[in-house]
Amino acid sequence: MQEEILEIVDRHGNTIGLAPRSEIHGNPSLLHKVVHVLVFNENGDLLLQKRSMNKDVAAGKWDTSVGGHISPEEDLIESAKREMEEELGIISDSIKFLYSYIHSNPYESELVYTHSCIHNGPFAFNKEEIDEVRSWSIEEIKKAMGSGILSDNFESEIMNYLSHLNPA
Repeated sequence: MQEEILEIVDRHGNTIGLAPRSEIHGNPSLLHKVVHVLVFNENGDLLLQKRSMNKDVAAGKWDTSVGGHISPEEDLIESAKREMEEELGIISDSIKFLYSYIHSNPYESELVYTHSCIHNGPFAFNKEEIDEVRSWSIEEIKKAMGSGILSDNFESEIMNYLSHLNPA
């Protein structure tokens, strides 16, 4: 299997180079683009995925509904749709762009483009990447913050989401 090639970008999303995933992951000085989709149900609960234990990032942690790398020159909405289908087996045209931000930790730096959609399931999730999916209320998520069961990427995501709901 050929290694995934990703765009290295500046903080505005402008491409400044290409590199293999193995070179970008593990080097937080190389910013790369990812797409997230927050999948809510009609009750306002947020679907989270429990990442497979064989993942190289946040193994076994609860994470954003959908998340993945954006392929070089790929459209944001097309990337979001592709990841939704690959990870959860859902096809939706009701994806909305919400915001973007930079998430950085000692392992990697990502320029995240967050979208949302409403979908009540069923979800045919990718069992190679995901161990489990379930809907969480925002209150349940808030209580779980800092406990170690959520990925640091998701904790950053939900803080961004909540701050966009209630701007200071």
